[in-house]
Amino acid sequence: MARYTGPVCRLCRREDAQLYLKGDRCFSGKCAYERRPYPPGQHGQARKRRPSYFGQQLREKQKVKRMYGLLEKQFRGYYYKATRMKGVTGENLLSLLERRLDNVVVRAGLAASHAEARQLVRHGHFTVNGRRVDIPSYIVKAGDEVTVREKSRKIQKIIDALANADRTPRPAWMEIDKEKFSTKITALPTRSDIAQDVDEQLIVELYSK
Repeated sequence: MARYTGPVCRLCRREDAQLYLKGDRCFSGKCAYERRPYPPGQHGQARKRRPSYFGQQLREKQKVKRMYGLLEKQFRGYYYKATRMKGVTGENLLSLLERRLDNVVVRAGLAASHAEARQLVRHGHFTVNGRRVDIPSYIVKAGDEVTVREKSRKIQKIIDALANADRTPRPAWMEIDKEKFSTKITALPTRSDIAQDVDEQLIVELYSK
């Protein structure tokens, strides 16, 4: 299955959650989820039926997968990697997703959305510990420093994202230096550091069947 290229505002409405997939638009009055907080389609405003427990598990998995912009195969791979790590599987899964380079770029305020961050990383505008990295799925470690390359600091998208970075709280597990266009990973993210309204246990139960 190819990556979804349709209108992403439909995804927020389908998951009944604001996933912030459109960057600046999600903070304006044009946000589709704020204007039409019901599922897309001709039956979207019909009376909702209570989903089954499997339906709740599926929707939670879809929500997190779309939140980070991943395909099913990628997401499942992170789950199996999380099961082989020490600790709680659900918390390990969220930690791995948070540590993706494209997500770090978004959390640091260097891009407005995951799609934008993925494109900027792919085009080689970032370095990790001084080395150019163009793989969005690259997993950062504690002590790593992610920096915008010198010649990329005039890109308007990055400048605009930094200007609006303060409207969302910055994670406690990274230190951001706006003047240097960089962020340092001070620790690995824990469950308490991840503010999203996610019930990761439902995802674990879904994949454990």
